[in-house]
Amino acid sequence: MLAGLQNVTFEFGARTILQDATWHIQPNERIGLIGYNGTGKSTLLKLLVGDYSPTSGQVERSRNMSIGYLHQDLLSFDTSESILEVAMGAFVQVIRLETEIERLGKLLEADSSNEEVLHQYSDALHQMDVLGGYDIHHQTEEVLHGLGFSSGDMHRPFKEFSGGWRMRVLLAKMILQKPDLLLLDEPTNHLDLPSIEWLEKYLQHYQGAVVIVSHDKYFLNRMVTKIIELYQRELHVYNGNYEFYEKEKEMRVELQQRAFENQQDYIRQQERFIERFKAKASKAAAAQSAMKRLDKLDRIEDVAIERPNIKINFRVDKIPGKVLVTLKDVTKVFGEIRIVQNASAEIERGDKIALIGANGKGKSTLLRIIGGNEQFEGERIWGHQVDESFYAQHQLESLHLDNTVLDEMKTCGSQKNELELRTLLGCFLFSGDDVEKKIKVLSGGEKARVALAKTIVSRANFLLLDEPTNHLDMHSCDLLIEALKKYEGSFILVSHDRYFISKTANKIWEIDNLQIKEFKGGYEEWVAWNERMALAAAKTEPVAATPVSGAKNPIPARPLPIPQVNKETKKELQKQQKIFHQLEERIGRLTIKKGELQGLLTDPSVYSDKSRFREAEKNFHDAEKELSQLNNEYEQAFERIMELENNPLP
Repeated sequence: MLAGLQNVTFEFGARTILQDATWHIQPNERIGLIGYNGTGKSTLLKLLVGDYSPTSGQVERSRNMSIGYLHQDLLSFDTSESILEVAMGAFVQVIRLETEIERLGKLLEADSSNEEVLHQYSDALHQMDVLGGYDIHHQTEEVLHGLGFSSGDMHRPFKEFSGGWRMRVLLAKMILQKPDLLLLDEPTNHLDLPSIEWLEKYLQHYQGAVVIVSHDKYFLNRMVTKIIELYQRELHVYNGNYEFYEKEKEMRVELQQRAFENQQDYIRQQERFIERFKAKASKAAAAQSAMKRLDKLDRIEDVAIERPNIKINFRVDKIPGKVLVTLKDVTKVFGEIRIVQNASAEIERGDKIALIGANGKGKSTLLRIIGGNEQFEGERIWGHQVDESFYAQHQLESLHLDNTVLDEMKTCGSQKNELELRTLLGCFLFSGDDVEKKIKVLSGGEKARVALAKTIVSRANFLLLDEPTNHLDMHSCDLLIEALKKYEGSFILVSHDRYFISKTANKIWEIDNLQIKEFKGGYEEWVAWNERMALAAAKTEPVAATPVSGAKNPIPARPLPIPQVNKETKKELQKQQKIFHQLEERIGRLTIKKGELQGLLTDPSVYSDKSRFREAEKNFHDAEKELSQLNNEYEQAFERIMELENNPLP
């Protein structure tokens, strides 16, 4: 065992965070630590590293074990050193040895006959070789590159970078230290998609135990083999990834709820007995006995109390025209950095777009251009009756600091009453007296949640959302996903949360080669498409990607090259390519239709009408079956094309 808790109880003031909890972390384990916001996940990590002491019980750590702990408090660290120097601080022993070798070298320059110094110098060089010290610059640069830094960033001062980029440097330093136990508190909050994917691959081969606190379900699914859930002051163990946890949790909650209801029936029965017979002499002893049994009863908690399953519903006031926004020949330049050049695209009614890509590609800038909050060259044409609502970090400045949270919600014209607004704020992690707090005393994350709640209930028909899930826990993310699925308007969002994107978007936008590339389909279809294109590129000559701006076919057609082969092969190849692209279009249309049918199944007006629900359910299953068949035909067509290119007909 590397570390763990043995019968630990921890109290924070009058509040109990943990009650008699036991948890053992074994070498090389991959653990996801989850729980609702405010239950004490970060507190639990601080107990493990020794920042807090338990009220009772023991925190155990094996002798000479090293711990690396990535957490938000690290953002207070500041230095004028370059990011390369900060990250190389991981190699303390090697750096000391480098200084010693330099000192001994100078002594030898002055007196090369000093045998004692010569031996020390030789021993130091050997030790440097054993520690792999000659490779630390390369290792450090490799990790920093993986986390999104360019070669030009390496010698820039640490203090020049924003908080998110600083956290990446400190993460790089931590993983280069290779501690026996790595504790990561929301590491993906500071990373873009390519960096998250790099970190996944790195940690999969990491020689040590890793404990991760994250609301990124994709990240947890790929990374962990065990889930520890902090729930109702207890630690619950699930031996699987997040997907396994969700299924097991559902069964466990159902069993607990049944047990709770059975116990409540028993308690009511005993209380009726006591109330009826406590004053009757012949039954008084039995009544007293029943009272003692109830006093000693280990009470089962109601599952629903922890987090009620509230639904977020929002409506639109106006139906806009078919096209909401048209971008024509848009160019945006920051100094010498070009974001887009002569780029064009369209957003239509019903579009639910995820704008994805690496940090620095200009996603938030493009969002501001669409929203009319950024200067640019070219045209942005607003559609008929478009009523937009923009959520981003800079929107926090528009909050009224002297308002309470509840009063601020009343300013957004949602026409919801106070009870409805309180219920909605509960979804965004404001409960009880929290809604009476003044905006000016809230943290940055709390202000962001207020701004997001205002955006969601604004009755706008077009939402622009920049990283909406950053300050939400998993439960709140799920509620937001359900709301956006049922949302009658259109939206475009920037997010690094792949699960969130996969559940909400029916189109993917990507800025590539200064153009807006559009893919008409969901995130998982986009990933599959890229994998197929990478496979095609590996087997054929490279093909220049052609951006599809406002294109009408559901999936961007990237033509496969026709090699110089005989006439029969060329004819067959053209035939297969035509089939291939027809299948692409059919799959794209059917994917959109399936998404619409899935939305119908969650519509209260549909599932309350048995005949309409049955019809929608049948249509959904038919679409699902047809999509599966088309995907099989698509793969067969692709394989046939590859076969013809590699083995032409005689």
